[in-house]
Amino acid sequence: MLLLGACGSGEGKGEPVRFTVPRGAGMSSVADTLQKRQVIGSPATFKLYARMKGATAKLRPGVYEVRPGAAYDLILRKLTTGDVVKTRLVIPEGWELRRIAPRLGQVTGVSEDSVLSRLMDPAQAQKYGVPGPTLEGYLYPATYVFPMGASLDVMVRELTTQYKRAWTPAMRQRAQALRMSEREVVTLASIVEKEAKVWTERPTIARVYHNRLERRMRLEADPTVQYALGEHQRRLLRRHIQQVADDPYNTYRHSGLPPGPIASPSRGAIEATLNPAEHDYLFFVARANGTHVFTRTYNEHLREVARYRAEMRAQRARQPAAP
Repeated sequence: MLLLGACGSGEGKGEPVRFTVPRGAGMSSVADTLQKRQVIGSPATFKLYARMKGATAKLRPGVYEVRPGAAYDLILRKLTTGDVVKTRLVIPEGWELRRIAPRLGQVTGVSEDSVLSRLMDPAQAQKYGVPGPTLEGYLYPATYVFPMGASLDVMVRELTTQYKRAWTPAMRQRAQALRMSEREVVTLASIVEKEAKVWTERPTIARVYHNRLERRMRLEADPTVQYALGEHQRRLLRRHIQQVADDPYNTYRHSGLPPGPIASPSRGAIEATLNPAEHDYLFFVARANGTHVFTRTYNEHLREVARYRAEMRAQRARQPAAP
């Protein structure tokens, strides 16, 4: 009865106390930590109770939270089942590694530059079993939940595993029918993802690029130039294209697909690339509302470009002047 009376009650009171159980830690060091953090009163009593419950050899490493005065049963249940603190990681569709790296750095505690350096290392593509040339395009966009303190390796492995799971046997058969490698599909899908602001247009945009590739026309895809520049330009100008003229990702200057993906495409963009719409369009130009106008000839395209510019000028004219 005396022992039970010293074992806390319920979930405890006050603000949760966060503490870490290192891999290989014993019950003595954990009890000392809990006592120092004022979660429990007596380390000796806690250890005795743990031995009575057969929990001394079942500790799982991780970051935990408990309230001061919590029942020993609750604390031990957390420690032996791995009920650790979780952290949420969101990878949006169409994000590049340079935008993903800060998020991974924030949840892992690794510097943004170090994360990006590792993700861009070609050896990492081989390590995680993706087509490369780097991990660009293969950190699958989704919402993830990881244990607090999870390593960068654990997170990247899960993201690349989800990418692999997105590929069905039917999708691989379709890629073979198109005579495209997995890397080529993901590369084109990443461009489609960046171009399509309206998802229903993805198959149409994908076919435009397929048509241009079949005719050995340069893709002339703005997102590839943005990628080569390393930063997004609100309006892409001729000088920007010239600025990265020698970059292999500049599809205004280089024929065919770029060396690899330019972002992480969604499964929808991959499927649109594998199953594009049927049409003979070769050009498209954006509208102010995010949709596109598709055309077959260069002259038609130039007319739509002129119409778009006039539309944008009219839109700017309607905006109130800055005070």
